[in-house]
Parts: sequence; C-alpha cells; structure tokens
Amino acid sequence: MTDFIFKISPNIILGPYTVTRLGQNALEWGSRYMVIMDPILKETGTAEKITAPLAERKIEYFVFDELTQAADTQTLETILNLARNSHIHGIIAAGGGKTLALAKAACALFNEPHTSYDYIDGGAPTAGTIPLICIPTTIRDAFLFTDRVPLCDSRSGSAKIIKTQNGICKLVLWDPNLELTLTDKQSAAMGLETFSMALEAYLSRKSTFFSDMLIEKALQLMSYAADGSPTLTVTTPPEVLYTQAGCMASLGLASCSAGASTLLSLTINTRYKIPRALVSAILLPYIIEDATTFAAAKLAKIADIYRITDSNEDTDEKKALSLAEYIRQRIAKINIPARLKDLSLSIEQLSLAVEDAGQTDLIDSLQRSMTTDDLFELIKKAY
Repeated sequence: MTDFIFKISPNIILGPYTVTRLGQNALEWGSRYMVIMDPILKETGTAEKITAPLAERKIEYFVFDELTQAADTQTLETILNLARNSHIHGIIAAGGGKTLALAKAACALFNEPHTSYDYIDGGAPTAGTIPLICIPTTIRDAFLFTDRVPLCDSRSGSAKIIKTQNGICKLVLWDPNLELTLTDKQSAAMGLETFSMALEAYLSRKSTFFSDMLIEKALQLMSYAADGSPTLTVTTPPEVLYTQAGCMASLGLASCSAGASTLLSLTINTRYKIPRALVSAILLPYIIEDATTFAAAKLAKIADIYRITDSNEDTDEKKALSLAEYIRQRIAKINIPARLKDLSLSIEQLSLAVEDAGQTDLIDSLQRSMTTDDLFELIKKAY
C-alpha cells in the first residue's frame, strides 16, 4: 500500500452559535478584514449575525456582496482590487461554494504580481497568502479543504480549476443555525449532493482507511438525518447531523479525490447556472449503477449503513442496485427533476460541459479511469 500522509491546515469549530466566536478568533490573524458575503444572507437577516461579533471586538471590516451567479474571474478581479487598496489583513467568507471559492482565490492571489487570468491559464501562485476564515452556510463543499479552487473563466464561460498554496484557510466556523435559511427542498437536494460527495470519496482510487472511516461515519449521520435513528439515543437535530456529515464528507473527499458527479455538476453549473445540487442528485443513481461493476462490495456496505435491505442473503450487486433505487425514491419524494432534460438543457449544451470537464485535471482522478466519451455516456443515460 502507499504511505498514508495526512495534513490539514484549518482549525474547525462546528456547532450551534459558533459564529458568535468569530470576532474572538479573527483577532488571531488581524484586525482589518474584507467580508465576502452571499447577498441572500442580508435578505434573510443572517448577515448581522456574522458582522456583529466583529463590531463587538472593534475589528475593522467592510462587506462585499456584489456576487454574480458564478465565482467568475471578473468578480475576482474586483475583489482583489478592493482588498489590495484597503490594505486588509485577511478575508472572511460567508456563504456557499461560489462565495468561499472567490475568497480563497483572492487570498491566494492577493500578493501575486499578475492578474487572475495568468493563473486560470495554468500559472501557479508562489507569493505569500493572506489568512482566510470560512463560514459555510450550506452543508457541503467539495473543495473547502483542498488546494484547488473552481472558477468561471469570464472570457469563455467555462469552468477552470486553479491550484493554490497550502494553508490559506486558517479557520472554518460551521454553524448549523446559518443553514436554517434554506428551504426544505434545497436542504434535501444538498443532502443528496453531500451523499454524492461521500460516495465519490468512498469509491475513489485514492481512498484510504482514514477516508473510509470518515465517509462511513458521514453516511451514518446522513442516514439518521434523512430516515431517523434506529435507536432513541440519537436526539441530535437533523440540521446538525447534516452539518457534521457534510464536514466529514468534505474532509474525506479532500484526503482522496473528487469524482464524476462533482466534476460534471461543476462544469454544468458554470456554463448554465443550474444548481450543482440538482445535477448531482440526477447523476447519483447512474453513478451508483456504473460503480456496481467495480465496487459492488462498497456500495453494499452503504446500503447496509442506510438499512435499505433487511435480507442478509442479498448479493452485493442486488444491494447496490437497491441503493440506486433508494436514491430515485428520495428524488421523487422531494419532487426535484429526475432527468437532465428536465433542466431545460439540450444534449448539445451538455456535450460542451463534458468538453470543459475534459480540460480540468480532475478527470485524471475520477472513481475509475474515464475519458470524455465515458462522461458523455453517463450524461446520455441521465438525460
């Protein structure tokens, strides 16, 4: 076996009301911050919960919330200009994936002499970074603990992934109370996306005993959140269970590699602004069926964790197919699209997203060796 090497740079504080400790922790890295915030947080009244702890500690800050539908390079350039001219000590990011991606890229490129387009085109940042504090407001982020950042190239509208320096993120404050602004349908769809992330890590060719341990626990917590605990000893609210599971799934994925669902949902979202959670949910049962040919035993283990089949006599393949059917039932229950064609996308548009996927380095580390032809076959099945 290959050597097991594990590194993690950010401190993680997870639990209800942890955002109230933001000011106390932020002072460790500076007293002047740029706060990049999803504009929806202002509309829901959540923004003040994030800025109030900074004001109480007399920390200087200004809020940037002029975000578009994607983490694009044009917005990144605006953020970099504001950050540099304001001589900030660090960045605090509160929101979903696009908010965290823009903040991470800005911290990585803050001291670089070139524009973001040089790094989009393949350059690697080498200068020192400024500290980043992340406050996720959704239960999952496939890139949070990695040295990769997904961005939209404003010139072409395609997804690009840049490599960053290590150790940018100093702290992740994960507060389940911030996720209560999501609708039930959004939460359920993100729960399926988190399941998809966990599945990818579990099936990854780079998986280890450590990532498997994290993922199995994450899956167990998600099963409790979705279907209830088999015992009365687990009384944790579902939103907290999902947050715990999302954190562990993100850690597990970072310690191995992302898969086809993460890659395709990223490129489709970047091109056509379709929520990644919806795309991941649609692709998920087809990912499971594809994996039945090479990882039936692991899929059977997930089916057991979710208590999908009662019979000990079922084969691994039968359990794996039952898992795919369980996901389809979940999709129907929450009433979200079950086919890619239901997203008002043509097969020609999806083929362009597949081409984008082939241009990223993620295609070299999927759950099995896959070409763009393989990805397109997966898309056709889900269409």
